[in-house]
Amino acid sequence: MLTSLEQRLPTLLSVIAGMVDLTGFLNLGNVFTAHITGNLVVIGALIVRGGRVNLAQILAVPVFVLAVAAVWLIARASGRRGSALLRLLLLVQWLLLASVLVFSVTMKPSAVPRGAAADIAAMLAVSAMGCQFALLRVALPGAPSTAVMTGNLTNAVLSSLNTMSQGPLSTVSDVARLKSSFHLLIGFFGGCVAAAFAVTYLEDWAWSFPVALAGVAVVLRYSGSAETAGEHHEAPHRLGRRTHAGS
Repeated sequence: MLTSLEQRLPTLLSVIAGMVDLTGFLNLGNVFTAHITGNLVVIGALIVRGGRVNLAQILAVPVFVLAVAAVWLIARASGRRGSALLRLLLLVQWLLLASVLVFSVTMKPSAVPRGAAADIAAMLAVSAMGCQFALLRVALPGAPSTAVMTGNLTNAVLSSLNTMSQGPLSTVSDVARLKSSFHLLIGFFGGCVAAAFAVTYLEDWAWSFPVALAGVAVVLRYSGSAETAGEHHEAPHRLGRRTHAGS
């Protein structure tokens, strides 16, 4: 069963994904750093119709694959599972996003959105999003997607219709699914809006927003683990006291 922090984590990660996707799109030459489907569409159009090639859009797909594979290798090599693995991978994501921030404020890739510096920054951001996708699959298999909003929107519509109809297809889980999908949709869209403001006024420093939120995710995960460990530590004492009282 998921803890309360783990239940809230996908919403926080969806905000981060929205920020990273839009910041990359605006600052790094229209590259989708979280929505890899968009880059596949662009590649398909280039193959058939030609046009000006944006190297970052093409590289985003294999780099995303490599990032997911790297997360799998880290998970396998660490030997961790569950919350311990989640903490590790959230830290990896934060390090990748922090690298994007440091590189961007140093090299100013937004000044030349289709230059080499922009390509490097975009690949770091894509790697961070690949890490986010993979960490949910390997550490929280039951968690919903935090960046593919098409599926979440579909779930929201179907759950709404089932709930309103009160028919045979309506279940208690529809309400929970609707609530979860709504939170993810609002989180992602809110992240996009916040990123648009950040890019407008902060330019390359806009990356500090997803970095800060990724840091919050790490801190919450560590504090949540400490609380859980404390509860497990206290449980035997409470049980001992009840047993003693009963005797």
